[in-house]
Amino acid sequence: MKLYFNVGYIAKAGENLQLVIGDGDSQGQIHTMFYAENGLWKCEVDFFSKSISYKYQLVDERMNILREEFVLHHLNFPHNYKEFIIFDEWNNKNFPENYLNNKILYNKLHDFIPEKAAVLKKHTHLFRIEAPIYNPDWRIVLFGSTESLGNWHYEKVIHLSQTNFGIWEASVEIPENQYIQFKYCLYDIKENKVIDVETGENRFTAPNLLPDVLQIVSNHYFRFKAYQMYHDAGVAVPVFSLRTKDGFGVGEFADLKKMADWAKATNLGIIQILPVNDTTANYSWTDSYPYAAVSVYALHPQYISIDNLDFSLPKDLVEEYLIEKQDLNDLDLIDYEKMIAGKWKYLKIIFNTAKENIYKDRSFKKFIKDNEHWLIPYAAFCVLRDKYKTPNFNEWKTHKKYIPGKIAQFFTVKSKDYDQSMLHAWVQYQLHKQLKDAVDYTHNLGISLKGDLPIGIYRYSVEAWTEPELFGMDFQAGAPPDQFTELGQNWEFPTYNWEAMKEDNYRWWKNRFKALEQYFDAMRIDHILGFFRIWRMPISAVQGILGYFYPAVPIVLDEFKAWQIPFDFKRYCKPYINNQILWDYFGENSGKVLDFFEHNQDGTYSFKEDFDTQRKLADYFKKQPYGALEEKLISLCANVLFLTEERNGETVYHPRFNVYHTESYKYLTESEKKGIYDLYHDYFFRRQDHLWYEKAMEKLPVILNATKMLICGEDLGMVPACVPVVMDELAIIALKVQRMPAENIPFYNPQNANYMNVVTASSHDSSTLRQWWKEDLSTTQKYFNQQLIQYGKASEDLEPHLAEIIMKQHLYNDAMLAIFPIQEFLATDTELSNENIDNERINNPAVFPHYWRYRMHINLEELKDKHIFNEKIAHWIKDSGRL
Repeated sequence: MKLYFNVGYIAKAGENLQLVIGDGDSQGQIHTMFYAENGLWKCEVDFFSKSISYKYQLVDERMNILREEFVLHHLNFPHNYKEFIIFDEWNNKNFPENYLNNKILYNKLHDFIPEKAAVLKKHTHLFRIEAPIYNPDWRIVLFGSTESLGNWHYEKVIHLSQTNFGIWEASVEIPENQYIQFKYCLYDIKENKVIDVETGENRFTAPNLLPDVLQIVSNHYFRFKAYQMYHDAGVAVPVFSLRTKDGFGVGEFADLKKMADWAKATNLGIIQILPVNDTTANYSWTDSYPYAAVSVYALHPQYISIDNLDFSLPKDLVEEYLIEKQDLNDLDLIDYEKMIAGKWKYLKIIFNTAKENIYKDRSFKKFIKDNEHWLIPYAAFCVLRDKYKTPNFNEWKTHKKYIPGKIAQFFTVKSKDYDQSMLHAWVQYQLHKQLKDAVDYTHNLGISLKGDLPIGIYRYSVEAWTEPELFGMDFQAGAPPDQFTELGQNWEFPTYNWEAMKEDNYRWWKNRFKALEQYFDAMRIDHILGFFRIWRMPISAVQGILGYFYPAVPIVLDEFKAWQIPFDFKRYCKPYINNQILWDYFGENSGKVLDFFEHNQDGTYSFKEDFDTQRKLADYFKKQPYGALEEKLISLCANVLFLTEERNGETVYHPRFNVYHTESYKYLTESEKKGIYDLYHDYFFRRQDHLWYEKAMEKLPVILNATKMLICGEDLGMVPACVPVVMDELAIIALKVQRMPAENIPFYNPQNANYMNVVTASSHDSSTLRQWWKEDLSTTQKYFNQQLIQYGKASEDLEPHLAEIIMKQHLYNDAMLAIFPIQEFLATDTELSNENIDNERINNPAVFPHYWRYRMHINLEELKDKHIFNEKIAHWIKDSGRL
């Protein structure tokens, strides 16, 4: 079979185009193309299969790849032809066909049945275009400049068949020997007419007068108008926050069904939730933090429904269970420790009662077999964590080092840990079944689930235990200071060893996305900036302020000379402390802290060796509390100008964040201040951007191509200039929070949102709108007058009609998605608003650890029956074009 490839591309001198045939998982067959004329590149290939996957790439004279397609082309060849002329187009990742042909489309068209495009021997051309159409009443048709293509008459259009989701094909006989111009159109099957023609210039192709040769016109990028694109609205609510009559003091996977019923009643198409992986480290309230999973695969047992297990609770315990359930459901907030203890009590009873039948369950055995790569180490980890009362595997008496052969023995019948291992495996099986049931129910309503992917892993997790080589266990990840936390954030997670992950083409990440794709249709990547660079701290640090970006182009010693900075290691890299600084920090208590310092001959002070890091101080204070002085001493440890890093046997330097706000900086000479200030700005705002762009483009395309989920990136915080460039190139949806503008403006105006945005008024990390309204009256007044365009003085509380205005500003714009926390929907109704607004906050990043215990104050059953409220929201969604 002969394939003749033709693709248009304008290359520079010395650049060449290559055709790479393969599925992308292995090294493909490379064919060099030759330049013909008018920007057209050609290549002839012998091929012996009825389907092909391939891509194009641009190389220089040394065969370095300058640009490549991140999305493969796929073609199927009709059996009645042996030769094919293929007219192709470069396929950008950010074409709508590539980011809109996703699992959300599959849900919207869940009744879709593929059609067949008949290809007859007399046909000369096969037209093919990828165009995801979310309206089930719309079809793709084409017309053109020849008689066979209708001579541009709307009544003579050629109808294309949708052969797969978003793929449209039609074969046509075009006998005319003339240059062919054509366009694709939208056709409404209910109105039986063309309702719009794609924008832009006419498309064109060549005639085909060769017998027994089919010309495939493989088009990309249907040029949609804004109203024709997919737009949706959704609700954001953690699963643990759902409240139903069936819950056990916490939201459960089964409750997602009732959430989906309410979403259907209000025309909402997306339910967004927080991470749902198991975070059980010590069974205390600190495990409520959903971003510190002990496994990136295992689901959290708190979400299991005792009532929906395969086996029932013994009858003599039903009354006790119902009383405990009622007591927990009566609480305004989640009591994590009572809830999780109660669930495990009943899970163990049911498991032990039904153990004989559970072990015979073929579906359960299959679940273990299908998931053994993560399930066996996870179950063993749980057994050892419970046995030694800690998830810190370094403190276990046995199995500190993960050895697969020894861990596999936990699942042998003779093992003393067999029953406990099987308990944890069975709980995961039940959780999977219950979540999958809820997902299927939600999908059948045409509603999609959006999950949340934490950027880090917990330091004492299954993954850190089983594959420590993939992580930087000697470092901690976090975030630099921002509007939430002036000292930055230390998540205490290890960093990633990206070089190790690259060696097997990011297998770890691909598997993680594959697991999430079982349940989710869209995914929010938490702190997507971590794929460009991560804020990392040494283990010796406690506060995020002592971090620096990694990877980064550091400062080397010679640069200080070039910037005319008289570098002194002790002065610049150690905490600078004098009598005035001691007084500023401790006042009359200065004498109480002198035991922590050495008094130097020049009148300054240095921390003694036993206390010269934040971690040493924090560990000391656990044994010898110093009350309010503790935090000040730890902060004084960060009074440095530069942080050090050992790299390839050399010490390199990173400016401390906000260095010009340190006490140390104040005591420099004016010339030193200027030099360090200029160097600081060069480091943070000039020298890093190209490196971070390269690092992101090295890994993100490979990882994202492994999933059909719609990908959204949480890109808040200190955003480098390369981030929006990469996100646009890879079609990652960017987050816009009105109160957290990236630009130097007081508020982000959702009217300025572009299509590749998800807009919202608040997030799980912020206060709710009603809380924020009362935080800073001057800011509220400015927002009231300038953003809401209201006159006079702002009300003391956020009134429902103002909450409505805010919601509508976020709905009526071009953004693909508008997603609001459930609290903001309820804020638009006086009757439904929670009287205790402080109970509605989910997380406060300035407080770590924070107790994540918010729960809706109204049952979903009751909310579903609030018909006037629901119809109001449903009207907003429909009227704003998000249905």
